[in-house]
Amino acid sequence: MINMRKPTQLKDNKRGHPMNTMEKENNTLVTEFILDGLSSKPDLQLPLFLLFSVVYMVTLLGNLIIIILIRITPGLQTPMYFFLINLSLVDVLYSSTITPNFMANIFSANKTISITGCAIQMFLFIDLASSEAMLLAVMAYDRYVAICKPLYYKLLMNKATCFQLVFSVYIAGCLNSFTHTYCAFILPFCGSNHINHFYCDINPILRLSCKDTYLNQMLLFVVAGSVEVGSFLCIMISYTYIIFSICTIGSSGRRHKSLSTCISHFTCVALFYFPVFFMYLRPNSAYSVDQDWVLSVFYTVIIPMLNPLIYSFRNQDVKQALLKFKGRF
Repeated sequence: MINMRKPTQLKDNKRGHPMNTMEKENNTLVTEFILDGLSSKPDLQLPLFLLFSVVYMVTLLGNLIIIILIRITPGLQTPMYFFLINLSLVDVLYSSTITPNFMANIFSANKTISITGCAIQMFLFIDLASSEAMLLAVMAYDRYVAICKPLYYKLLMNKATCFQLVFSVYIAGCLNSFTHTYCAFILPFCGSNHINHFYCDINPILRLSCKDTYLNQMLLFVVAGSVEVGSFLCIMISYTYIIFSICTIGSSGRRHKSLSTCISHFTCVALFYFPVFFMYLRPNSAYSVDQDWVLSVFYTVIIPMLNPLIYSFRNQDVKQALLKFKGRF
């Protein structure tokens, strides 16, 4: 769990009295950060650059194909695929917030990022991660209504409701992100300016502050935890009802179609949530920089690439639309 430290008071080494914190901050005020990246070994720089380049291009291509495919296919103009378009859009922006900057820093001798640039990257990262978590919950609710209440589906999931749900997701993501970013960057940063990460994540930033971050950690635990855990609980409750409903379906064809769309979505849920929970809800005693980097790469770079592939290979409607799209060329 996030370490809840009580505020401590800095002591002057010579006199044993509280130090003038403001004086210390003024003497060593940090104006920019240095991103340490994934590895400082020169022989790993080219392989990392090539790997991230391929992954990023596949991410852009895969998600853009999903967006275009759904837009031009009349049979895919349903709420489920409207939410999938938004998931692909979030994945493109999510990956673009981190990957290009990391690739540019691999061969750069100057890996600095301004405080403003770092704040913007953190805001976008938290915003898009929160939006993806809540969007996955909305998609689970859509599947719940479609499978458990099919007669009311068009009434409950009409166009206005779908737009309102997506708009609420984006607004809630922005508010969550603004809260954490603002509270993190009003803190003074002094001493070391090395971020032990390859992007501006909130925990590495808080470790660089020369003031106590207990309130920030509490805020992160309560607010961000509520978004992630709340969304995950909504997904689990929806799928509990879905599983019971599928078991009662008499037709094997309908059962198979319902399972195929649910399996695609639930695979994306598992890939997204398990690394996030492991990173942010584990004891401090289990913290490992290497594990942190591996998990961060997985859920910020790899998952946006995998989502369109999962929906392409597991979803029969998308697969058929893709085959028709390829047949035009």
